[in-house]
Amino acid sequence: MQKKLQLTVVCGHYGCGKTNLALNLALEAAQEGGQVTVVDMDIVNPYFRSSEYGELLESRGIRLIAPVFAGTTLDTPTLPPEIYSIFEGGGQVFLDVGGDDAGITALGGLHEQMEAAGYEMLYVINRYRVLSQKPEEAAALLREIESASRLKATGLVNNSHLGVETKLSTVLDSMPYAEETHRLTGLPLLYSTVPDFALEKEVQLPAGCRKISRLVRFLWE
Repeated sequence: MQKKLQLTVVCGHYGCGKTNLALNLALEAAQEGGQVTVVDMDIVNPYFRSSEYGELLESRGIRLIAPVFAGTTLDTPTLPPEIYSIFEGGGQVFLDVGGDDAGITALGGLHEQMEAAGYEMLYVINRYRVLSQKPEEAAALLREIESASRLKATGLVNNSHLGVETKLSTVLDSMPYAEETHRLTGLPLLYSTVPDFALEKEVQLPAGCRKISRLVRFLWE
């Protein structure tokens, strides 16, 4: 029996870490079994997007739907026709969306199908990124994203990090920022992420936190 369709949109400002989160969620879902699909809708930024990790996804049995020109030097906002196939089957689908209102506009073209099918839309925030360092800025960016996509976010994920320099204290220091963003947006704060390398073996994961792997790498790594 085919599983019910579960759509999860992962959105946020440039550098918030949404692609890394989307990959983690997809890999976790694949471990539980069932059909998993990742849709790369970041058609604006040619770097740090899900299409760059096709081999990893394929090795775990995860289907990847990528922009028409993914993997080339062209950067044209063209969605593949097969994207509409996600509404025809079941399983879990994770949509990795562009960095701001410009990158998420393409999602607006799917809003009727998304609303009909039902969806979860995670708004990912990072206190340490320019233009989103204040809760008021994060709330304003959310309004732009919702307007461009014609969809409403359903939950907040605090993914505040400093790349390889991230420590557990980095995440803990961002908690008041996340709580205030929660208050301003009215979105439930689902969890705060902690990179696995930032946790020492004897240290327990703090309440309200979720451990993730660092899968997205810089070009020079």
